[in-house]
Amino acid sequence: MTTPDTTDLQPPPGCPAHGRTQPGMPLYGADYAANPMRTLEALRRSGPISQVELAPGVSASLVTDYRIALEVLRDSDTFRKDGRTWQATAPQDSPIIGMMMYRPNCYHADGPRHARLRGAITDSLDRIEPNTLRNHIERSADRLIDTFAGEGEADLLNQYAKILPLMVIQLLMGVPEEPGSRMIIAMTNVFDGIEPEKSNEELLGILLELIAAKRAEPGQDVTSWLLQHSAQLTDEEMIHELVLLLGAGVEPTQNWIANALLLLLSDDRFAGDLAGGSMPVEDALIEVLWTTPPFSNFCMTYPTRNVEFNGIVLEQDKPVLISLTAANTDPALASETRSGNRAHLAFGGGAHVCPAQSPARLITSVAIEKLLDRLPDLELAVPADQLAWRPGPFLRALTALPLRFPSVPVRSDETTGDSRWNDKPVPPSSTPPEPTSSPKQQHSGRSGRPRWLNSLVGWWRGQ
Repeated sequence: MTTPDTTDLQPPPGCPAHGRTQPGMPLYGADYAANPMRTLEALRRSGPISQVELAPGVSASLVTDYRIALEVLRDSDTFRKDGRTWQATAPQDSPIIGMMMYRPNCYHADGPRHARLRGAITDSLDRIEPNTLRNHIERSADRLIDTFAGEGEADLLNQYAKILPLMVIQLLMGVPEEPGSRMIIAMTNVFDGIEPEKSNEELLGILLELIAAKRAEPGQDVTSWLLQHSAQLTDEEMIHELVLLLGAGVEPTQNWIANALLLLLSDDRFAGDLAGGSMPVEDALIEVLWTTPPFSNFCMTYPTRNVEFNGIVLEQDKPVLISLTAANTDPALASETRSGNRAHLAFGGGAHVCPAQSPARLITSVAIEKLLDRLPDLELAVPADQLAWRPGPFLRALTALPLRFPSVPVRSDETTGDSRWNDKPVPPSSTPPEPTSSPKQQHSGRSGRPRWLNSLVGWWRGQ
């Protein structure tokens, strides 16, 4: 990639590629949510990188070109994930700050710190035994389907796709059943904005109790493996790593499940195969990742210096996002077949590519296979073009997925299986832990909690 230092470059007056006085095309609101491709195609016609508005008063550069997107994602020296310099100048009351603000986890880390934090996560996730995970997903899916199988109708997003990933994450993290049930309720309420302060406090309390319990008595679970890892995570890092696993493992996965179900039930290319008994679930999963990925625009980075792409200047410390949807549907890729092709950018790319692709793919595929096996005559309860999508720049997410089907008996049997994972010894970290000091924790006067816990509550509130 050619990225000359252009610190001294000054844009010509009125330069459309560099004009910071213009907010750019909005990536929010009902019109955008209803048809984001119309906006993304208009942006693509104006050039490979465009100025956009993520929310009122929050501008960013959006990459719509597949080749340039790859270059940005792979150049982690120039395009860093730590956006605290920008964050200090951003409107703090914006509804999207919660998605962009810095947190001390591997997603927002660079260099050796990123390697240390990511190494702890990847080493821990690698210890998950796929067959055990599949068995748990199947049992959890059956339990959920039993709650609506006899009704003849259901909202498959809110009654199934949203809850199943949480049930799986509960097992992965080693959360006992009783606090696990509370964690699922709290996390669902956090995403839905229901009693946010109470839900945030509940979630934080459960995670802190979990960390304390696993320090005292480790188990065969991701939380224990993270604590035992040679990366030597602090409690603050543990909280943020677990929250990252929850957020990244639940929201994108539920949207992947829902978007794939919608494709299977509304696209004529799949209807014949479904009726004939051959369910092309894998084809639908890949198609969704190419055309309607769970994250439509994401992978925020912040250039360490002014960078020029084809005459377009990306300013130092100003947010640069990748339009995963636009890059994946780049006309330059039109000759590429999508069936079996995983060169899409739905999971990001470069050093920060999603480390949980395998569990997410297994959750999604088993969820859909199990649903179609139990309810083979599923159909949309409303026309596809009448479904509502959540507004906002980042996610491609339905608000509901109402389906109908002939009611079926509830299953009385429940398969049991081994709930243990892999007993391999804790793997060594690929990088040594950073030197750490032990400064005294700063506490907030009102609650007595560390300040970083209060800031985490603010993050969940979108503050």
